[in-house]
Amino acid sequence: MGFRMTYDEWELTVPETFRRDVVWNMKAYRLSLFLSDLCWHDSAKMLEDPRLVSVSDQLFRSCGKIGACLAEGYSRGTGRDRARFYEYSLGSLREARDW
Repeated sequence: MGFRMTYDEWELTVPETFRRDVVWNMKAYRLSLFLSDLCWHDSAKMLEDPRLVSVSDQLFRSCGKIGACLAEGYSRGTGRDRARFYEYSLGSLREARDW
């Protein structure tokens, strides 16, 4: 049986420290954390096949970078700097999609 949690169910499990942070107001950030949790389970399953070990690593790292870049960008002081990190996040999202 795989990971079968809906986004709404998942959101109820998120620690209060995350939900109190202002970046939590950004829906893309919340969705990126949910994706990371889904990816965790998928990556673990992929490790059962030796041919997928490197793919699992790439997938897990690219999924994790999405939220990290959104959070870092959200904290930047200028619009130009913030946009650069949002672009990094978009790049990681596309990388994860392709893996």
